[in-house]
Amino acid sequence: MDILLERMGRWVAGRRTKWVTLVAWIVLAGVLSAVWPGVNQKEDNTAANLDSLQPSVQAGLLSEEEFPSDSGLPALLVWKRDGGLLDEDYENIQKLTAYFTQNPLEGQELVVPFDRIPLPALKQQASEDGTAIVLPFFFNKNIDSDLLKQGIAQIQEQVKTDFGSDPFAAKLDDHGELSVRVSGPAGVSLDAVGLFSNADVSLLMATVLLVLVLLLLIYRSPILAIIPLIAVGFAYGVTSPILGKMADMGWITFDSQSISIMTVLLFGAGTDYCLFLISRFRQLLMEEKDKSKALVRAFRDSSGAIAMSGFTVVMALLVLLFAKYGSVHRFAVPFSLSILIMGIASLTLVPALLAIFGRVSFYPLVPRTPEMAAERARKKGKANISKSHKKSGGRVGRVVTKRPWLIVIVTLVILGGFAGNALRIEYTVDILSSFPEDSPSREGFAVIADKFTPGELAPVKLMVDTQGKEVPLEKTFSELPFVSKVSEITQGKNNNEINAIDIEFNLNPYSNEAMKHIPDIRNAAVQVLKDAGVTSPEERVWVGGLTSTQFDTEATNARDQQVIIPIVIGLIAILLLAYLRSVVAMIYLILTVVLSYFSALGLGWFVIHDIMGATAIQGLIPLYAFVFLVALGEDYNIFLISSIWKKRKSMPLKQAIQEGVTETGGVITSAGLILAGTFAVLATLPIQVLVQFGLICAIGVLLDTFVVRPLLVPAITMLLGRWAFWPGTVEGKTEISQHSYHKQKQLK
Repeated sequence: MDILLERMGRWVAGRRTKWVTLVAWIVLAGVLSAVWPGVNQKEDNTAANLDSLQPSVQAGLLSEEEFPSDSGLPALLVWKRDGGLLDEDYENIQKLTAYFTQNPLEGQELVVPFDRIPLPALKQQASEDGTAIVLPFFFNKNIDSDLLKQGIAQIQEQVKTDFGSDPFAAKLDDHGELSVRVSGPAGVSLDAVGLFSNADVSLLMATVLLVLVLLLLIYRSPILAIIPLIAVGFAYGVTSPILGKMADMGWITFDSQSISIMTVLLFGAGTDYCLFLISRFRQLLMEEKDKSKALVRAFRDSSGAIAMSGFTVVMALLVLLFAKYGSVHRFAVPFSLSILIMGIASLTLVPALLAIFGRVSFYPLVPRTPEMAAERARKKGKANISKSHKKSGGRVGRVVTKRPWLIVIVTLVILGGFAGNALRIEYTVDILSSFPEDSPSREGFAVIADKFTPGELAPVKLMVDTQGKEVPLEKTFSELPFVSKVSEITQGKNNNEINAIDIEFNLNPYSNEAMKHIPDIRNAAVQVLKDAGVTSPEERVWVGGLTSTQFDTEATNARDQQVIIPIVIGLIAILLLAYLRSVVAMIYLILTVVLSYFSALGLGWFVIHDIMGATAIQGLIPLYAFVFLVALGEDYNIFLISSIWKKRKSMPLKQAIQEGVTETGGVITSAGLILAGTFAVLATLPIQVLVQFGLICAIGVLLDTFVVRPLLVPAITMLLGRWAFWPGTVEGKTEISQHSYHKQKQLK
């Protein structure tokens, strides 16, 4: 294997072939970008997240078939004027509805005809204090996000024309001034797309700047800081058109959120893989005068761990294909493909660039052998001063091998304490809570909740098959304590035995409390059908609406966690077993990263809840964080254990652990800081789901970097001794004592 890796290293970084490698990447990225669409051109933010078997989806399909007039996507224009709406306001609103009734927008299905309602009757539609009114527009349920955005923009322009001012720009708390906000499902959808699309450019710029600054601070070399960014840039340049082409052919679907996180993953994990090779190259340049030989040795020593680490992440991310929830399922291909291509770039393009720049890559702190340093100092007339960069790593290695029991107990207590806090976490699938407080849809919802009832924003649509029998739906559901309003019964367009009512909650329809009432509504409907003598009532009830959708989302997410987490753990276990050939090592390496994951959740909840004041975290975050933290955390374990395993073949275990921790300490710490930093960039965005995801992942990476990798894993390895390798053996070597090793070293 070493011979094969050396040959590969000589090929990608040879005197002539290094240029071939570089040109190949330039041509590949250029040609693909020229002939295939980029990933941003093919994003689809309207893709369904729930499959057709979910009850809320089936209810939606039935609603479209039997009640098409109100099955569109509602955009609620929420008007407000402190002190009371003026007659002029009502007249202008009527003028607005008349205009769009006669000149419907593309994708518009219906606008409530306020222009046909007499002014006194229209005033009855306003809030009790007369300060607010809601004007609904209905759009096609499957309308494209860009088309919806254009439609709302046209409404805004017409409002300016009819009103002679811009109520959309007015602040809600401006006394006496008319304001309007777009809320409801269409407003929420529009804000979600806008937040993610606006985040793309700022996220990319912030991530590049952060990685560049960290690399400059760590290595203090401008050339070296640029090399990983070049590799990431080429990897993105190849990944983007491939994903765009796959989406164009209908093979995959992705949205703005997946593209944003993919960008972070590329820069964070991609830079890590580059640093694994760069760090080893730097070490060998202090021992080997010939830069080409040093690079080939560095490739041989690090490529196995890089390939294994990358493959582990790729396979773990592909497991997301087993998810039923759409946004999670859609992560699988973009994430795994980007890491695969980045891994290839780390093992081809990065060695080629290092071969081209050579020792100059590290300028001005150029690594040299002792002889080269002495000669250079002699020529300059200066004393040769050599600073060791291994002191801190060496101290950690000695402490870990000297007091392993203390290290294990202390780290387990700390990590266990953090993990215990994860039991306190509250979860939510309320999308509004993830928006900034000044987003239009959230401000509009606040007005509805204050002036009307919050349930008006997203009513539940209950449909039942009465089989022609008299069923008292209005009376039954009006008496429920969590219901504020029930509409009149309507009959189906094609089947008049299907009756429907709209149910408005007296609480936030997006809240966990409202979701818990979805089974209550279903059970009440089944019971009233049963009392009326309807046969098989359980099969004749459909509950639709956003609250029902969220209920199914929560159930689907729970199912995905139960399926995906065991598969990821089992897959990583198989890969570790194949790579390390040790059952014992496989077990404790997996257990440590799982403990780190729960610790990150617990500590993250402390920051998000107790410090930042959030009442809950988004329900999808635990699954996202698990796949990322377990896969990426195992990277560092693989790199550390690979070093210890190799050194164990020629020295006692204690010495191998000390030198392994020392050798990998700097690069893993640097890589961990960069990866944590890129995740932390997500916390600067105005989207709470990304803020929470970024914070938890950043905390998890830091725990892996500064606790699990340098302390817990080597301490456990030290305590287990020979059993750490069971049932594998160290080929061709017998156990030698520490004393014998040092004696042999002195003789050499």
